Amino acid sequence: MNKLWGSRFKKKTHPLVEEFTSSIGYDYKLAKYDALGSIAHAKMLGKTKIIPPRDSAKIVQGLQSILKQIEKGAFVFNKQAEDIHTNIQNALKKKIGKAAEKLHTARSRNDQVVTDLRMYAKEEIKNLKSKIKDLQFALLGFAKKNITVVIPGLTHTQHAQPVSLAHHCLAYVEMLERDKGRLCDAYKRCDVLPLGSAALAGTSLPIDRNYVAGLLGFSKVCANSIDAVSDRDFVLEILADSSILSMHLSRMAEDFILWNSPEFALLELDEAFSTGSSLMPQKKNPDVLELVRANSGRLYGNLVSLLATMKGLPLSYNRDMQLDKPPLFNSFENLNGCLGVLCGLIKSAKVNRNQALILSSDELLCATDLVEYLVKKHISFREAHSIVGKVVSYALKKKIFLSEIPFGQWQKFSAHFEKGVYGLLNAQASVAAKKSFGGTSPQGVKRQLLGWEKRLRD
Repeated sequence: MNKLWGSRFKKKTHPLVEEFTSSIGYDYKLAKYDALGSIAHAKMLGKTKIIPPRDSAKIVQGLQSILKQIEKGAFVFNKQAEDIHTNIQNALKKKIGKAAEKLHTARSRNDQVVTDLRMYAKEEIKNLKSKIKDLQFALLGFAKKNITVVIPGLTHTQHAQPVSLAHHCLAYVEMLERDKGRLCDAYKRCDVLPLGSAALAGTSLPIDRNYVAGLLGFSKVCANSIDAVSDRDFVLEILADSSILSMHLSRMAEDFILWNSPEFALLELDEAFSTGSSLMPQKKNPDVLELVRANSGRLYGNLVSLLATMKGLPLSYNRDMQLDKPPLFNSFENLNGCLGVLCGLIKSAKVNRNQALILSSDELLCATDLVEYLVKKHISFREAHSIVGKVVSYALKKKIFLSEIPFGQWQKFSAHFEKGVYGLLNAQASVAAKKSFGGTSPQGVKRQLLGWEKRLRD
């Protein structure tokens, strides 16, 4: 098998080395981008007369034919060729003959592969942002259907204060928007063309890098040839952003797992997004959500593995960087799967409204409302907190609801309590009172929903 670097060697590569160094098992995913990058490079070589224009045209025509095969899924990858670049180069030579040997003029696999990877990353970031938006719309739809549902908001997995279920879902919409923002930032740093940096030092040939950048849709070119071929911080940034996104998806999955449990019984998952047990016929398991939760660990591992790979490498290119691709490929594939399945699951999930009423009927959820009631009567927050703490302690000791405390007893705790205090012991009233900007009041939640629908459709 012809190698792009074989002329200096007299011995054949040992089969163990062939197998160990081969990357075609995964970098075949870059085939489309490798062909596109080579077409642009060949056009530039012809335009600048570095190679005869007729050879440039012949190379471009051959590569366009190969690209069509790749896009149809008809291109046959030769596993004996060590990488995608060799596969395409060899296929081109079979198609057009000796002119194919001029394609690699003024470039190296070092700048070629990182160009492919940046093109792949740009396209995948666009796809991922679209899927994040789909999930945001699914959450908005779920929130709109359940805008009047009130649930116990939790801190430390303990009942804290009543919140709108829609408000809870909109928290994830906010997180996902920041995830998109991080990916937009990463896209900007991917959008720089390395091609033309050659192995590490550039080239003495009169290439036109800006022309190639225009053909390939890059906004600018790398300013330092060593930096261009030797860093993978753009991959690390994507992996870091992916890890944060997967963390948000994992937390979302955990909320839905809890709500789906018999103890909460707040949510019912559609059977199409549930699985059963091989032993226990009654089971209906949230396996999809559990796998979303578990997959975050794989994305963290992808980030850490490449950080460890890169941390000790001297400039410039080192073969260690061949292993930058599997973590990136896996992270994109993993996230696309998680986002897609979460969309379908959320759209089909149903809320048990009666159970939401039962869960939110815990009057202790309104303890903070009692504190703020006293604050409005010009009692210091700390004193009000202490008074309500004593009220709660009394009710727990007597094993009664707050609404069962006689009014006379309320006045013993504080003369500032009036009979209207009983009206505060209601989750719906508590939620309605949270009118501060960003709070959980129905008016605030409706404003958020309208704002997000407009923002996501623009």
